[in-house]
Amino acid sequence: MAASTARTSTNLRLYLLAGMLVFWCSVICLRLIYLQVFRYGNFEQRAQHQQQRTEEVSARRGIIFDRNGQELAMSINVDSVFAVPAEMPKPASTISLIARITKQDPRELLAKCEAAKTFCWVARKPDPELAARIRSLNLRGVYFQKERKRYYPKNELAAQVLGYVGMDDSGLSGIERGYENQLHGRAGEMLISVDARKKWFGSVEKQPEPGNNIVLTIDEKIQYIAERELETAMQQTRAISGTVIVENPRTGEILALANRPTFNPNLSRAITPEKLKNHAVSDVYEPGSTFKLVTISGALEEKVTRPDEMFDCQMGSIVYNGMRIRDSRPHGLLTVSDVLAESSDVSSIKIGLRLGEDRFYRYIRAFGFGQQTGIELPGETRGLSKPVSRWSKVSIAAISMGQEIGITPLQLAGLISSMANDGVYVAPRITAATIQPQTTPQRIAFRPVNEHRVISAITAAEMRQMMQRVVLHGTGKKARLIGYSSAGKTGTGQKVDPATHAYSHTKYVASFAGFAPINNPSVTVVVVLDSAVGLHQGGQISAPVFTRIAQQVLEYLHTPHDLEIPANRQVLLAHAKSDDKDLEEGSPDHPGEKIDIADASAPSEVVPSERSSIGGSSTASSINKQGSTVTQAGAIVPASMRASEPRSQASSASAPASVSQQAVEPPATGTVVLDVEQGGIVVPSFAGKSVRSAIELAETSGLDLEVVGNGLGQTQLPPAGSHVATGTRITVTFGR
Repeated sequence: MAASTARTSTNLRLYLLAGMLVFWCSVICLRLIYLQVFRYGNFEQRAQHQQQRTEEVSARRGIIFDRNGQELAMSINVDSVFAVPAEMPKPASTISLIARITKQDPRELLAKCEAAKTFCWVARKPDPELAARIRSLNLRGVYFQKERKRYYPKNELAAQVLGYVGMDDSGLSGIERGYENQLHGRAGEMLISVDARKKWFGSVEKQPEPGNNIVLTIDEKIQYIAERELETAMQQTRAISGTVIVENPRTGEILALANRPTFNPNLSRAITPEKLKNHAVSDVYEPGSTFKLVTISGALEEKVTRPDEMFDCQMGSIVYNGMRIRDSRPHGLLTVSDVLAESSDVSSIKIGLRLGEDRFYRYIRAFGFGQQTGIELPGETRGLSKPVSRWSKVSIAAISMGQEIGITPLQLAGLISSMANDGVYVAPRITAATIQPQTTPQRIAFRPVNEHRVISAITAAEMRQMMQRVVLHGTGKKARLIGYSSAGKTGTGQKVDPATHAYSHTKYVASFAGFAPINNPSVTVVVVLDSAVGLHQGGQISAPVFTRIAQQVLEYLHTPHDLEIPANRQVLLAHAKSDDKDLEEGSPDHPGEKIDIADASAPSEVVPSERSSIGGSSTASSINKQGSTVTQAGAIVPASMRASEPRSQASSASAPASVSQQAVEPPATGTVVLDVEQGGIVVPSFAGKSVRSAIELAETSGLDLEVVGNGLGQTQLPPAGSHVATGTRITVTFGR
């Protein structure tokens, strides 16, 4: 019995021990299963983190070409330097030597490497000379890895257009930023492993995909011409900034876009915000007299005036709604052509008043002002333009002469190109195409976008003739070319002094915008110089830059000459020489609001009867210094003819400005001039004549004939019976 009890107790202890062993083994097995199955991924990641590191391998960034396939921006292979701190015998001294060469803070670089332990960049994409110096030290634990670095082979050429990239190859400005997604491509991956002896080895796990290439409309040689001449002008005038735009007026292709000051995108550390600014698309300024092209072309298109209509400039002074506005010098009677050539503000105001606010504003918008052009460059502004509902009583007068409105140089180029392109506005473009990376040559076709007609071909022909007169006889005499006809308009706008918030008497924006040749324009050139020292008028300092650029570009493009080249160059220089005083323009008066507040001000409460309408029914007027009344519709009514009857007021609102056309009754006293005797050649009628007969008649009369179409003569400009100077171009439209 006792033995049986002892045996039972022993068995119980054995069973208990076996149960504990089974439980202990079960716990261990479950733990192993948990670690090996459920926590496997976590431990694998920890091991990889200790032994491996994945680094991004940058893709080859797309190439930026000019229109002829010249590389403007490309990527090259360079040696980047990295360190494996675990392999460095003395990390502090090693990092100190590298920092001395790379000019980095050794403490920051050492802390960065100590935190990384297995991999640390010490010099990303350095210059070849710097990488060679580090390699010559033969430092243990320091290695080299090939990376791609953005390189601009032309240095400063078209810097603001191209932009630049950061250390990670991301575009930070210009085309590099605007086309970041297309240029960047897809990065690859490189796996770096460390063995038990702390030796590293790497392999590329995923190959990078190169980015697409971009083809610009810019011509490298034309860009060089524009930048060289702009740099010369900057040195001569000591302007604080300047921009030049060269455009194909038929297609809107930007052939050159130059800015000063500029920068070298290869030296990103030297780039400042002032140098980075693309003045052609981001600068907003009051255009001054160049905006008179909008005023006059709109009036011609609406048939409220004619190129040969006479306007009284009132010896250079007019009072409008209590504001006196003066010309730069006194003028008497001028034709509309001479108003543009001499840049008369007084008569420009009268033409603008006759056009009316609503129609004027429609042409402002149609020519692309107050809105972005859509060019493929970041940072473009829309300018400053108010709707008619926010115009003040003097806004139409101010805007008619290029004040109280803000435009960009690129918008001005669009206006000039519209005149050259028979009245059709074509939005400017600087990118021709995005193409896949390949080694074989590719041919691409550029197609203009956003085209619309603003003025008729006849009105555009009239404007081209008038703009040619600006160069031949007006404020743009320094824009004459050798062997080519040219046309354009000068402009001088005062800047607002940021200290006084008033218009400065020393800071001006001088501009000249034109095209050549007249009959078949090849290029539009816009030159804008900001705050020149000394001479500051557009005709004085910007027009000569236009001449130098346009002459070289036309010769480079092999444009046929349309004028005979004088045998004696001195004869041509004598004709082009003019007194700087004769080239002055721009009113010293500013009736409107400054453009820095014009767009942000609250809408003015204007009584409808005080603002002109399209029909010219307004009767608001002011008295000028000669005792005449200028109505809102732009009519000039002598003081002796003003009457208090409503009938007289109504008729004065619609009376034309030409004194030779006024249909009025003679007053009891005073003198009324009904006609003005004109000299020159009387233009014959070409109606019904064949092209051959018309050419013979023009030669006999001493006139230059421009033929449009075939068949028999239908319309002509100037009209038959007009008095013009010898050699004037007559545009005749033929049809069947």
